[in-house]
Amino acid sequence: MTKSVLCAVDISNGEIDAPVLKVAARLADMDGAQLDVVTVLPDFGESWVSGFFQADFHDKALNEAHNKLIELCATALGEDRNATIRHVVATGTAYQEILKTAEGAGSDLIVIGAHKPDFKDYLLGPNAARVVRHSSTSVYVVR
Repeated sequence: MTKSVLCAVDISNGEIDAPVLKVAARLADMDGAQLDVVTVLPDFGESWVSGFFQADFHDKALNEAHNKLIELCATALGEDRNATIRHVVATGTAYQEILKTAEGAGSDLIVIGAHKPDFKDYLLGPNAARVVRHSSTSVYVVR
């Protein structure tokens, strides 16, 4: 029995990940599981790139991402369902942060979207493939 489902979305995709959210919500509802939704921002803080941003850029980006995540969930699932979701915004490498969030939340299932891979994905590996490869829990990939 699933107790916690983690759904990973990319808020920069707009509503493209709405079907992924709907599948994750359906899977969570089947077992009465907690639904957590995570999005990951790139980390500019530790590199030379950070010098090009204002000091409070990261905090503003986190706040904006959190608001967009809540809005995406509300649009896709409705306000009532959205009120029960834990919204998580992480910073770092997408697949690593998704796995870290799943471990921290005690997630039994990760739901992630995958799109048709580009040539570059065959060389670098898309985030969905990396999550599947490195996850210690089950992963449901939505195409």
